[in-house]
Amino acid sequence: MTNFTPREIVSELDRYIIGQNDAKRAVAVALRNRWRRQQVETDLRDEIVPKNIIMIGPTGVGKTEIARRLAKLAQAPFIKVEASKFTEVGYVGRDVESMVRDLLDLAIIMVKEEEAKKMHVKAEGNAEEKLLDLLLPGNADNSPDKQEQHQHTRDKLRKLLRMGELDERFVELESEISSMPQMNILTPQGGEDLGINMKEMFGNLFPKKTKRKRIKVSEARELLIASEAEKLVDMETVTSLARERTEQTGIIFIDELDKIASREGMGGPEVSREGVQRDILPIVEGSTVNTKHGPVKTDHVLFIAAGAFHVAKPADLIPELQGRFPIRVELDSLGEEEFYRILTEPKNALTRQYTALLKTESIDLEFAEGAIREIAKIAKTVNDRTENIGARRLHTIMEKLLEELSFDAPELTERKVTIDAEEVQRRLADISQDEDLSRYIL
Repeated sequence: MTNFTPREIVSELDRYIIGQNDAKRAVAVALRNRWRRQQVETDLRDEIVPKNIIMIGPTGVGKTEIARRLAKLAQAPFIKVEASKFTEVGYVGRDVESMVRDLLDLAIIMVKEEEAKKMHVKAEGNAEEKLLDLLLPGNADNSPDKQEQHQHTRDKLRKLLRMGELDERFVELESEISSMPQMNILTPQGGEDLGINMKEMFGNLFPKKTKRKRIKVSEARELLIASEAEKLVDMETVTSLARERTEQTGIIFIDELDKIASREGMGGPEVSREGVQRDILPIVEGSTVNTKHGPVKTDHVLFIAAGAFHVAKPADLIPELQGRFPIRVELDSLGEEEFYRILTEPKNALTRQYTALLKTESIDLEFAEGAIREIAKIAKTVNDRTENIGARRLHTIMEKLLEELSFDAPELTERKVTIDAEEVQRRLADISQDEDLSRYIL
């Protein structure tokens, strides 16, 4: 596991997310505690459970982004699920255990890619030999002179191949295609793996077909390297490592937790919501989930939950589930100053994204200081007057502001375009002031 201090984690999150220091500190400590746990002696290590977090705040303030960036930083398997998509056992819908299965599938992809990178040098060598076989088929004459001449020609081709001289030549490459017909297998809730296993079983019954295609040497090399690396990877080792990584470092982000919070004394859908909570509870508490790759324990998976909690409140969750989320962090609503910083400071700021996009059309786009201030002001105003959707409002405003420029960009003769405050007001003032229009357009 990457050994970052809490301060370094917060500093890295600051590059992409503005404000929300309390939430950043909470997740930074949670991540550091995972590293600390790995340093503890084995008998005590298993007793240390992760401190799960609930992030409370309106939409668009950075809840999901904090969790996603944290997982990327930790190089850990990460999955985002929405609590409202799950249904109680016995009803048609998503089974809560599927979140763990999906997390393991992602971990397998991660580990497989890492193992393939380790085999890259060997795979390159094998791919080179196969390419040379395609460029110079074997000689039927086994006489020493002919064999020596064949080897000499092969060595010449190898040298040219490594120099890139043969990249534009064409070779015929055989690739496998599936001869299995398309089919959907309906399975009961919780039986998703059964459907997958059935498909694999039937897939092995049908003969493999190959298709020859004519492609450039440069493309064939990449395909052969990928194919050879896949052959060299031991899938048993990959599965074992992925299961361990899922159990020890996996992160599950449960969004919209407030949507399954039920008010006391209510009936109908409220009962079903409580049922979903009770199904989620054993997974958060720590249980064993059966997957097609073997059992996965969830005792040390970190759960980060989030919700706006406008109507419901964390106290409306069943007490057992509340107890499994000891850390609660409230995220702040975003104001004009935060919007200005979001547009200018992060590495992936919207202004930088649009500048880079229009650079592809040879247009040098610039945003004046006043323009950015005006965009932030309009975003805050529209959020206050209609629905508060946080930083997502900036996306709709920027798209509306640059709509005409994006459309006309390929035909423009003027290669330098500066957006100033007057231009922002001209394009957006009428819409932002008309509440009915802004509801539908911004």
